[in-house]
Amino acid sequence: MAQESPKNSAAEIPVTSNGQLEDSHEHSFNRDLKCSLPVGLGLSETKITSHGFDSAKEGVVEAGSFPGSSASPKSSVISPSSAAASRLAGQGCDLIIPTGGRAQQKSGPVVLADEVKNPAMEKLELVRKWSLNTYKCTRQIISEKLGRGSRTVDLELEAQIDVLRDNKKKYENILRLAQTLSTQLFQMVHTQRQLGEAFADLSLKSLELHEEFGYNADTQKLLAKNGETLLGAINFFIASVNTLVNKTIEDTLLTVKQYESARIEYDAYRTDLEELNLGPRDANTLPKIEQSQQLFQVHKEKYDKMRNDVSIKLKFLEENKVKVLHNQLVLFHNAIAAYFAGNQKQLEQTLKQFHIKLKTPGADAPSWLEEQ
Repeated sequence: MAQESPKNSAAEIPVTSNGQLEDSHEHSFNRDLKCSLPVGLGLSETKITSHGFDSAKEGVVEAGSFPGSSASPKSSVISPSSAAASRLAGQGCDLIIPTGGRAQQKSGPVVLADEVKNPAMEKLELVRKWSLNTYKCTRQIISEKLGRGSRTVDLELEAQIDVLRDNKKKYENILRLAQTLSTQLFQMVHTQRQLGEAFADLSLKSLELHEEFGYNADTQKLLAKNGETLLGAINFFIASVNTLVNKTIEDTLLTVKQYESARIEYDAYRTDLEELNLGPRDANTLPKIEQSQQLFQVHKEKYDKMRNDVSIKLKFLEENKVKVLHNQLVLFHNAIAAYFAGNQKQLEQTLKQFHIKLKTPGADAPSWLEEQ
């Protein structure tokens, strides 16, 4: 009697029609688990891995939180086999598969640390402030010329500045005339010297007129010598007046220009502050008024400082001008009087009194040995 063989465990494993193992129990469990997740559980914490005999890859399902939470909208990233993906999608689960197959990372809040100031931004800020200041000053100048804006005037200081500018024009005229006289005198002295040399040559070649030519030669040479002495005094006078006009007075007028610019800025910011004070005072205008008050105070201090500088420079300039012109006018008078009086001794004494050294002909060009 044949005996029934014991059952093999492998005989209980169901086999499909195509010879593959049936994994319906495992897939059913995973499907029920994925589709029955509670609402409060975030999908970002969910990870479902399915192992199947048909694929060696893992299937990972990641998702964000459900609508209503503070996180970003739900998204799913899946990297399973195509068969497992189709089965998951067939159960009604939302699946979003990016084309790149990579999870999109969400960036969190970015905290910027304090960085070093950009030089370009600093230059841009300086240009902005300069443009704003230029606009305010231009508006103030136009308002003053049209008679609509008010300007700050220091009557005493303005009168001194007007006198200085008028004197500068007169001194420049004297300087031009003295330079013209020096040029003409130089031409005359040069002519007298040549004439004296011509008389001296003729006195040697004309025996019958030897004495007459000799007298004229000596006279012209003496006149040329005295003319050179007078020319030295005039050139010294020109150099001193030129220094006074084009350096000392010009430096003071430069400070005056800076003072006038500071005055325009002061009036421009004063006008802005007055306009803001006339307007309404609320939460929006109070910060502007406070800032305008600070800018006004800064330019007021600058204006006061420049006005004080101009007053001091005008005072010292007046003292220096009187001293310099007194000496130079005495020199010019004594030199001219001695020259036309023919008093050679007094003319030379005048130059010694003012410590004027005449340059000998050819002294300007040093020898090659001195250059070495």
